[in-house]
Amino acid sequence: MSIPTTAREYAYTEIGSFNNLIVREVPVPTPKANEVLVKTRAVSLQFRDLMVSNGTYPAQFPAHLVPCSDMAGEIVAVGPDVKGWKAGDRICANFMVDKIHNEFMSNEIANSALGGGIHGVLTEYRCFPAHCLVAIPSHLTYEEASTLPCAALTAYNALSTGSEPLKAGDTVLIQGTGGVSIFALQFAVASGATAIVLSSSDDKLESATKLGAKHVINYNTTPNWDQEVLKLTNGSGVDRVIEVVGNATLARSISSVKIDGSIVIVGLLGGIGADVPAVDIIGASIFKGLKISGIFVGSVPQFRNMNKLLTANTETTRPLIDKVFEFEYAKEAFAHLASQKHVGKVVIKVN
Repeated sequence: MSIPTTAREYAYTEIGSFNNLIVREVPVPTPKANEVLVKTRAVSLQFRDLMVSNGTYPAQFPAHLVPCSDMAGEIVAVGPDVKGWKAGDRICANFMVDKIHNEFMSNEIANSALGGGIHGVLTEYRCFPAHCLVAIPSHLTYEEASTLPCAALTAYNALSTGSEPLKAGDTVLIQGTGGVSIFALQFAVASGATAIVLSSSDDKLESATKLGAKHVINYNTTPNWDQEVLKLTNGSGVDRVIEVVGNATLARSISSVKIDGSIVIVGLLGGIGADVPAVDIIGASIFKGLKISGIFVGSVPQFRNMNKLLTANTETTRPLIDKVFEFEYAKEAFAHLASQKHVGKVVIKVN
């Protein structure tokens, strides 16, 4: 494959709105000794990308930030010191390029998150350090694979890590039908757990049922949804809540969890704030044995382990894509994500 000398990429003229994105032409970089050059094939969007665009995401951005964190592509050149990768390999880059171990986290690693602390992936060509790469499962398209680095890995991490990973027979409450939530539903079903899904849309809940949700609750028509969850679990509550909203729903999530259960916070759709008094959280932690933890995506080893699950369950865990946009219509893709009309992932086809 011939490599061009220039490529197109999106960049912010200033943070404040995704409408501030422009397309610019840049030189195609040459990989350093431990890097690979990748031709980007597809990019998927996250709610985080909207937070970055409007300036509410807590990070220091480089000037004229190239957005987005999740990509799938093809290696077209490798640096002289790279081992184990070659031109033609299909890869994803990990969300945090330096998160190469499960346990260890630092500010430096957090700041290596693509499309935040460093430039992102909404570009036709990009160099990556070889240590952040993960092979794409052979049964997935580039568009499907682009959904894995943030949404899928966050969901997998939320269900599989902690003091007691979700197992067959457990019950999990999943909020919403966005990217992380749909993957959490699929992984829960694959593990043999019972899934309860919340949404404000009956159409979205119908989609969740088709994907294997045992129970669905419309929180607009059932505002006291925590009581419905208790009813569905014979008063005991769920083993785990996948909390994507945060402050606005945390109190009801606490009410929905069984004694010695857990809440895993994976999103901030409700914004950053403190609607739940600290005394309530402390009380639940003590008297219910409740464990509340946050998940910030995952590591390269976790990504590889997740891909084993995807490969072993090719149908039940296949990524659900709501809509694919061409590269020239990236702003429209951001607008579609912001509309919250999607079920599953919004993807941009790059080339």
